[in-house]
Amino acid sequence: MAAPTYQLFAMGNPLLDVQVTGGEKLLEKYGLKANDAILAEEKHMSIYEEVVKNYTPTYVAGGASQNAARGAAYVLPPNSVVYTGCVGDDDLADQLKAANKREGLQEAYLVKKGEKTGACAVVITGHHRSLVTTLRAAEKFEQSHLSSPAIAPLIDAAKVFYVEGFFLTHGTESVLELSKNASKTSKVFVLNLSAPFIPQFFKAQLDKVIPYTDIIIGNESEAEAWALANGLPNVKDLPAIAKALVSLPKSNASRPRTVIFTQGPHSTIVVSGSEPDSPKVFKVNPLTDDLIVDTNGAGDAFAGGFLGAFVAGKSLDESIEVGHKLGAMCVQLVGPQFKWPKVTVL
Repeated sequence: MAAPTYQLFAMGNPLLDVQVTGGEKLLEKYGLKANDAILAEEKHMSIYEEVVKNYTPTYVAGGASQNAARGAAYVLPPNSVVYTGCVGDDDLADQLKAANKREGLQEAYLVKKGEKTGACAVVITGHHRSLVTTLRAAEKFEQSHLSSPAIAPLIDAAKVFYVEGFFLTHGTESVLELSKNASKTSKVFVLNLSAPFIPQFFKAQLDKVIPYTDIIIGNESEAEAWALANGLPNVKDLPAIAKALVSLPKSNASRPRTVIFTQGPHSTIVVSGSEPDSPKVFKVNPLTDDLIVDTNGAGDAFAGGFLGAFVAGKSLDESIEVGHKLGAMCVQLVGPQFKWPKVTVL
């Protein structure tokens, strides 16, 4: 039997979001802020058991790239998107697989025996959410998994690749293998900057990957962090920052690079390497406050909508609009989720 082919191949840190509401006592006990995201320290470690024992948790498949991959799967026909990352052999991984299956995302995890799957405790208080992440197995991904009999055919068959910037904290060689392969075979490699600390503290890793990158997605704070790290004179001038990024050397020069900067409810800026001095501005129709439930995962939802439309053969402009639609849908729900029954956004 021929191996299934998926047009979009995504890679990242798989995390299970364990969401609880009414967690005021948890904030107090663990010294958390109502609207924040942190990496767990030793003092936070018991929170993962406590949220399951003393609350009624909702499990949502999390992790930036996995969220975007689920968004793309939501937009596309079944069996269009496959995702890899490293998980443990535990009940969290089973919950992740079930969540992905429900949304039509095929996973091709590297499973580490005896390891715990990465988790994010999401403590909801009112409209705020506090995220406490422990990477665990996610940072034990092995580059050899990419050339394994299970994964190599999936990479060969894919047309578009998507990786989160977070993966550069531990898996740069894997990202380089994927991006170089895409560049050499004239496929599309998409990178999300993911967080300001990536261009800030992982500049060397990012610099290695950019030559093989066709599309770079980020938000205004990530753009500013990149501008600061690269000594640009005006760290608030998004079109100028995007122009600097698209103008960097590119291994496959036949396809100009595109840079997309989102700004939450404000307009999205897009600059193409073919016209670096002509930035495009895409208006966002902001939602009224009463419709916004939770902004957790909105940027990933934008990326997912964009990728889904792009893989479906839509133009760049149309793909941006689908990204906006999926981002707006996501903020009206708890966590990085989408409406069911499915709403057609293409």
